[in-house]
Amino acid sequence: MIGQIKIHISILLILLMAYSCGFYSLSGSLPPHIKTISIPMVENETAEFGIAENISDGIQSRFNDEGILKVIDDNADSILRGTVKKVTDGPYTYNKNESVSEYRYKIDVSIEWYDNKNEKTILKGNYSGWGAYGLSGDISSDGIDNDNDGKIDSEDDNEFGEPRLFASKVAVQKIAEDIINDIMTTW
Repeated sequence: MIGQIKIHISILLILLMAYSCGFYSLSGSLPPHIKTISIPMVENETAEFGIAENISDGIQSRFNDEGILKVIDDNADSILRGTVKKVTDGPYTYNKNESVSEYRYKIDVSIEWYDNKNEKTILKGNYSGWGAYGLSGDISSDGIDNDNDGKIDSEDDNEFGEPRLFASKVAVQKIAEDIINDIMTTW
């Protein structure tokens, strides 16, 4: 009799755990009425040409990749507004001759995620991202971990292109990733 009760309790616990895990999803942590997001072009308070477009495209792309909210242009449940506050580009590392061997390209952005239905700000914050680059002109052989993934040159199959532009893309990817992470942990 006691053995049958233990078996029934064990089965009940297993079913309860399976049922609980079956409904887990990241999108479940968002407010239930928010299914869509609008991401207009971020404003640019810097002299950096094209940075607003790059950041807007990078954030939209990340949202589309994650699939947590549907990105639409009009009548969205929420809106993500941003402003590029600062772009810095300066020496990052020096060689033994005290010459610059690596530069750091950094972007600072202010973001606000607004709930259109409830007319309130859900998330507001400042984000920054950066990428490193050298002056060799060929990032596939510059000896620098341009995208901060622990791989250098021939070990890293996605390091190619113009050095400063690649550093900008890395910075934008980091900002977009941090924004997604904060939106997911807001609730």
